Amino acid sequence: MTLADLAHHLGATLQGDPSVEVTGVAGLEIAGPGDVTFVANPKYSGLARTTQATAVLVEPTFPEIPSATLRLDNPYLAFARAIELFYQSPVYAPGIHPTAVIEPTARVGANAHIGAYAVLSEHVTVGDNAVILPHVVLYPYATVGDHFFAHAHAVVREHCRLGSHVTLQNGAIIGADGYGFARDHAAPLGKAWYKIRQSGTTVLEDDVEVQANSTIDRASIGQTLIQAGGKIDNLVQVGHGSTVGPDSLLCAQVGLAGSTTVGKNVILAGQAGSAGHNTIGDGAIVTAQSGVAGNVAPGKTVSGTPAIDNSEWLRAMARFPRIPELFRELKRFGK
Repeated sequence: MTLADLAHHLGATLQGDPSVEVTGVAGLEIAGPGDVTFVANPKYSGLARTTQATAVLVEPTFPEIPSATLRLDNPYLAFARAIELFYQSPVYAPGIHPTAVIEPTARVGANAHIGAYAVLSEHVTVGDNAVILPHVVLYPYATVGDHFFAHAHAVVREHCRLGSHVTLQNGAIIGADGYGFARDHAAPLGKAWYKIRQSGTTVLEDDVEVQANSTIDRASIGQTLIQAGGKIDNLVQVGHGSTVGPDSLLCAQVGLAGSTTVGKNVILAGQAGSAGHNTIGDGAIVTAQSGVAGNVAPGKTVSGTPAIDNSEWLRAMARFPRIPELFRELKRFGK
């Protein structure tokens, strides 16, 4: 592909020889001749001047560098689109593998690909253009929309409802039982916890992706809801009765206890967690490994455990290494 063609596909302004060929994409540190790379963070600007890449995706005001530049407002998004031009995912032709188990009451839309040993249980509904790869299981009365894509060993439990363009990565579990037990003080030892029937469901709206080995529990009553555009990373636990708002990101190993409400455009960074019945407001950010013990106001960035305002946490962390020194000073004065 020439730089002129790439600029056309991405809607970029090219500074460089339009006839030069590019053959792939690579990160800034390892890119070589023939590669396209990008700079989205100013701290990597120095690397852009020394990169061996043929072309670099940059913002419109980025200074000139030896490599050709493709200038546009969002280089990172453009790089994501450039990857799609050079890497083609496997294509799964419509058809049903002979080892798949599909109950007579299940309804499967047009152009579906159903892989080996997949199971579609009683009264399942699958929309058009679905791709269901080997060992995926849809429990009774599960409903999934058009362009559903489930990688191997994903599971959708009974009565769960998934919208269109939903993607489940390997091992994602939608609608497992919520963690609900009531204490029975009269019960003998070993039977003290009475399991609460998880009679609710889990709902994923359109354009949701749940990545590998994450679990979104069903509600004890009502529903657990992931609203449109939510992205759930690997090893995330969403507790029963929780709601995650539109376009929110839950990064790796995030945990939400039951009945947590997460607003729209929220980011919960890796290993962040929330106690149950909290509300995390629209646009809030919970930084990595933070623990939310109460509500978080819209637009707020919080850090630490228990999570506090990020600026306060940064000041506290700056002073933390001085605690031994301060303690020695106090001892000098007999305190």
